[in-house]
Amino acid sequence: MKKIMLCELNVSEGTDSVKIEAVTDALSSTHDITVIEVNSDHDHNRSVFSFIGAPEVVLAGAKNAAGRAVELIDMSVHKGSHPRMGTIDVAPFVPIRGVTIDEALSVAREFGKFLGSLGVPVYYYEDAATRPERQNLVDIRKGQYEALAEKMKDEAWRPDEGPFAFVPKSGATVTGVRFPLVAFNVNLRTTDLSVGKEIAKRMRFSSGGLRFCRAIALELTDKNMIQVSMNLTNFEKTPIPVVFDMVKSLADSFGVGIAESELVGPLPLAAIEDVMRHCLRVRAFTVEQIVESHLLG
Repeated sequence: MKKIMLCELNVSEGTDSVKIEAVTDALSSTHDITVIEVNSDHDHNRSVFSFIGAPEVVLAGAKNAAGRAVELIDMSVHKGSHPRMGTIDVAPFVPIRGVTIDEALSVAREFGKFLGSLGVPVYYYEDAATRPERQNLVDIRKGQYEALAEKMKDEAWRPDEGPFAFVPKSGATVTGVRFPLVAFNVNLRTTDLSVGKEIAKRMRFSSGGLRFCRAIALELTDKNMIQVSMNLTNFEKTPIPVVFDMVKSLADSFGVGIAESELVGPLPLAAIEDVMRHCLRVRAFTVEQIVESHLLG
């Protein structure tokens, strides 16, 4: 069985096509890497580079892309609607097939050491967390880039790698190992941010919503819409169709329509099972019925 690992490198640049292309080229030049998607969002001012391969290949690709991004991007002038605190904001490594948690942790920590050697403060999260209070990305990123200068004066915020100092150009990075995450957004036909914020509040687990759902509301100025941007940290226990139905129900209660939804980054095949069963009522559907699933080797 081939060993397959996924990395979703979140880079704080979504508007400058020259810089995005330069980071893409650095990633694509990695031997044996498979780039699944480069998703750039102008309003978020963020690009997500999703790629897979053997663990050592994914590590090399992450280093190549991150090194180029750190060289080109200046966080001190960054503006965007998506929460962020660094040039490489977050770099999760996800075991897909034949990769143990220990192998994945080794890759994440090697990547963290690499960024640290470039002078970037690095924090480990999720399965790689060195402290309980650093398991959750939201907790680490609280206050975003703008809060880093003050946070870095506190011993509690000593990074796991890199300098214990505020670095204006790069900010700080979070990296680690986690379960496959689904980034699922629903765009509402309204420009009223307060409606989006109320829906997001009711969706996210931390304020009484769905388990394994993180949600925020963002303005999409280019589209004149409001987005409920969500991360589903366990799609098996909080399926995509359940999330969509709840957002739709809440939107209906505010008299707001849904324009579209979107997935950012790759989607695990297993997540399709819930969509088929819930939306199409296909009884006992499994991914084995998808022809291409037999070509994975």
